[in-house]
Formats: sequence, C-alpha cells, structure tokens
Amino acid sequence: MQEDGKAVDGDANGVEPSPRGQKESRKWQKPRFTRKALMKCCLVKWIIASTTPPGPDSSDSDLELSTVRHQPEGLEQLQAQTKFTRKELQSLYRGFKNECPSGLVDEETFKTIYSQFFPQGDATTYAHFLFNAFDMDRNGSIRFEDFVIGLSVLLRGSVTEKLNWAFNLYDINKDGYITKEEMLAIMKSIYDMMGRYTYPCVRDDAPFEHVEKFFQKMDRNRDGVVTIDEFIETCQKDENIMSSMQLFENVI
Repeated sequence: MQEDGKAVDGDANGVEPSPRGQKESRKWQKPRFTRKALMKCCLVKWIIASTTPPGPDSSDSDLELSTVRHQPEGLEQLQAQTKFTRKELQSLYRGFKNECPSGLVDEETFKTIYSQFFPQGDATTYAHFLFNAFDMDRNGSIRFEDFVIGLSVLLRGSVTEKLNWAFNLYDINKDGYITKEEMLAIMKSIYDMMGRYTYPCVRDDAPFEHVEKFFQKMDRNRDGVVTIDEFIETCQKDENIMSSMQLFENVI
C-alpha cells in the first residue's frame, strides 16, 4: 500500500508536474493522473476513458450540473472533501456524466465495468460487494460525491484511511464487525474475478487458507469477530498482511 503522505510518480496531489520554467497554458488540458494510480484503479480508467474536453461554451468554474437529474455538491466543497485538484474533479465529472447521464451509478454498471477489466474471470460477486461499499446510504445507487470521495481515499488516502475503507468492504452487513464468513466471501470473489489465467496454480481451498491465516492474527480476543480496531492494528503491524492487502487494492 502507499505509505502515509507519500505521492507516487508526481507531486503531492498525484499530478505529474510541468517541466521547470514552462508557463502553464490557459487552454484546457485533460488532467494526468499518476501512471501507477491509473494502472491500479479500474474505476478511474473507466471514467477517464470517456472524458472529453469541454466545448467552447463550457465553463471550468462549475460541474455542468444542468444535464443530470442528480446534482452533486459544489466544486469547492468536493475539493475540500477530497485530495483531488479542481481540474481532476472536473475531468472525473465529465467522464462520470458521459457514462452515467442520470448522475447516478447503479449496480449493473459496476458489474459491466469489472467484466470489461477482468474478462478472464467472474467479476459479478466482487462488483456487488464493491458497489455496496460505495453505496453508503444503501439506496441502490451511487452519487458522484460518494464515488469521488471513495476514489480519493483509495488513491491518495493515508494507510489508516485505506484500511478503514477496506474494513467497510469486508463488513458486508455493515454491523461494525467482520466475521470469518464475510472475509471469505470477499476473498473468494476476488479470486473468482482474477480467474484461472491470473492464478494458474491456485488451489480451490486457497481463499479459505488465506482467510484462516488472516483471521487467526486479527481476532485477538478470540470472540469470533474482528473489530475495526483489531483490523487496523493487526494490518499496520504485520508486513505480510499489508503486502497481501495489495491484492484488494489492485482490483479497485
């Protein structure tokens, strides 16, 4: 995982810097997310792929709210809530609007995204779990605000912020605890999505063994569930778990 406060392939905001001495052009240019972040985040690749420069009548001062049924919060508020720059938010919104004109993402869209990026496996179950992690109010759709705030955590959040987000994903029923069954369901869905071509030597019981090892370390008081404190403390102290958590991070 990315270390707390450390940027990759760019400046602190994750945007590649302009050459020294070169004046910034006033002409609109598509923001460039860091290469590592792009390669790790299917959701950003999906949304950036549909981004087009604005027309001559477009304004960089707003999020062009008139064409969607759901109107997101103001640009300044989203910039304060995330670690994206103004230009990046505008770029993300244009791509989001192009793919989802209603201003909302439904679960079927998530399944379509992941079936495109992982054609060698079955991404249906993992996309379902991931959708529920973004759909915080559990109303069956994801607003742009929820989407971009989640992306900000996943791409540029601190280790603790990312672990909090991961805990929310594993906590399928959102009761504040992770059970062994929940962790196994997530792990199996990741293995199913990656497919046999990615893991040619993986045994059928590999996800179960993976979870058994994790749970034994995380469930410190042996009460059969993992709390968020146990989850974060164990992950931060165990290099092997932190390394294994990259499997999760690489399929967002």
